[in-house]
Amino acid sequence: MFTLFLGLLLWSGLHFWKRVSPSSRAKLGDKGKGIVAAGLVLSIVLMVVGYRAAEGTVFWGRTPAMTGINNLLMVLAFYLYAASAAKTRVTKWVRNPQLTAVKVWAISHILVNGDTPSFLLFGGLFAWALAEVIVLNRVAPPAPYRDVPVKKEITAAVATVVAFSITAAIHIWLGVNPFG
Repeated sequence: MFTLFLGLLLWSGLHFWKRVSPSSRAKLGDKGKGIVAAGLVLSIVLMVVGYRAAEGTVFWGRTPAMTGINNLLMVLAFYLYAASAAKTRVTKWVRNPQLTAVKVWAISHILVNGDTPSFLLFGGLFAWALAEVIVLNRVAPPAPYRDVPVKKEITAAVATVVAFSITAAIHIWLGVNPFG
């Protein structure tokens, strides 16, 4: 589980770098973006490898009811993420839709994966997203909401269905059926 934990620390550290030490991050300019991108890819690899190798106590297993709830929450998470990019109407009420999507994603995965490695991975990413929202709310005032055309709502809905379908297909390909 050390590899998983290391991946979480790297992920969180790189995301908070700009907030904790803006001058050191700014000094690197565009080169810093490459460092962050490479570090984030490495952190994801560490989390995936660490999660797949981790063992721990199982508190509950997957049930049909929790699987259904998980899938509904995942559709919501994908919509929130797409809504952030399209700046849809939900951004009027949800200030940080991408981070809210991460929190919904994490909770949905804990519901169907009740084991220690899942608590560490999904709980850790939930904690990161929550901390990120708190920091962002302190350092940046909310941007004013602007009405968007219906086309943006449709774009977000289509992106949600496409992303959910691709993600489900990848899960099935990896041997984890999200529907059963």
